[in-house]
Formats: sequence, C-alpha cells, structure tokens
Amino acid sequence: MNFIDMLQAAERRNQSLLCVGLDPDPAKFPAGMQGQPEKIYDFCAAIVEATADLVIAFKPQIAYFAAHGAERQLEQLMAHMRRVAPQVPVILDAKRGDIGSTAEQYAKEAFERYGADAVTLSPYMGFDSLEPYLKYHDKGAFLLCRTSNPGGDDLQAQRLGLPGEPYLYEHVAGLVQGPWNRNGQLGLVVGATYPNEIERVRRVAPTVPLLIPGVGAQGGDAVATVRAAYQAQDGQTTAPIAVNSSRAVLYASQGENFAAAARAEALKTRDLLNAAKP
Repeated sequence: MNFIDMLQAAERRNQSLLCVGLDPDPAKFPAGMQGQPEKIYDFCAAIVEATADLVIAFKPQIAYFAAHGAERQLEQLMAHMRRVAPQVPVILDAKRGDIGSTAEQYAKEAFERYGADAVTLSPYMGFDSLEPYLKYHDKGAFLLCRTSNPGGDDLQAQRLGLPGEPYLYEHVAGLVQGPWNRNGQLGLVVGATYPNEIERVRRVAPTVPLLIPGVGAQGGDAVATVRAAYQAQDGQTTAPIAVNSSRAVLYASQGENFAAAARAEALKTRDLLNAAKP
C-alpha cells in the first residue's frame, strides 16, 4: 500500500480529515513532565494512543525533537506509532530543500531512519531537489505551496508576470498536478488561514492530496477550509485532505488528564471537519 492509499484508507477507517501535529514543547508539558525534554517520547506516545482512532494522519515536526537532542526519542515514537496505529500514515514535517547527494541523505533520513510515510519539502530549488525522495515509490511528499504564515506573501503571492498571470503558489500547484507528479506521490501544503487561496489551488490541482496546517491555535477556519478543499464523488474522496491541528490538541490540558483532554479536543475537531463536508 502506498502513501496515498494509506491516507484514503485512514480517512475511511477513522471517518476523519484530522491530522494531529506532534510538536512537543517541554515548557508546555503537564505537571510531572514540564520542562523535561527526556519526557518527549512519553508525552507524544500518550497523545498518539489517545487519538489514534480519530485521525487521518500524524505529523511529527522534526525541529521540536532535534532542538532537544531527542532524535532517538523520535525514532522510538515512530516505532511506537507503527505498533499501536499501523493504519495511520505518518508525515514527517521536515520542510527539507536541497539538491544532489544532500537531498539523497535527507530522503534516507526521512524514509529509512525514521520510517515516515511522507515528508514535507520546499520546492524552490526545483525538481532535481525532489527526485531522491520520489525514488521511494511507496512514499509521499507534500510541497510547500501557500503556507499559513503572513510572510508567505513575500514570495508565494507574487505574480509570474503581468496582472492576471498566475501567482507563484499557483505555478507550484500546477507543477504538482502535472509534470512533477510522475508517480502520483506528490501533495501540497496550503494554509487554513487562506481559504480563498485553497480554492484557487484546488482549481489548479484538483486531484492531489492537501496537507492543511493552521486550524486551532493559528486561527484557521475549519469549516471554510473543508468547503474550499474537500472533493468527493459518489461518497468517495477523490483527493484526500489532512487538516492539521497541533497545539490545540497537544496542550488541551496541563493536568494529569492531558491525554483525555487531547482526545476530547481531537474528537471535537474531527466532528467539526466532517460536518463541514459539502
């Protein structure tokens, strides 16, 4: 089963569009763990166990582990997710972007060391910077397209030529819908904070999966996001979407009930996203 198949199967199995981002910040951990980087695995494993039947994917953000020297804990967490939730795909949020032999090493890190099912990448060094990842034919890659941060305007919202010409993010979407997506492995990252742009991306790239961060703590409108991005025919999704929430789920409580609170928040968000389907 390749990554896209896994994503579609997880959506059906868990009746979910929700991706839970694993961004562990020890300063925000609950009592008994707070300020202890060595508890990163324990914290994330508890979140995974509490939400595994509610999500379409998990998305560990590599910087939150590497900043604390917790790469070994990330390896343990990836193995744990394989044991307790083998049906849920894991997207390693790494946002890598480099060429040649360096890209080969990053691909090996994501898919062999950590065993991720997909990875996030920057497309701005061109197709040859993506090719090493695409050699892993059962894996996926989400390319940054229209990101949720305000600074995305600096480049992504620039037009390629005269007024009326496509924006840069639309050009990226067209490449992923077309010539770059040789084996059907690619998706796009589009921010929930820009639902109008999500609609534009969907018009250019109607059949590729979307990873949509920004719901929850970043203030993205979950209902507008689903209405802009979700597509189905005869009751079946034609292009999966994974709507990510990180902090709102992870830090729903700083008490001993943090895992139960995370589950309650994930359930609420999952149901909100499902109710927004057109």
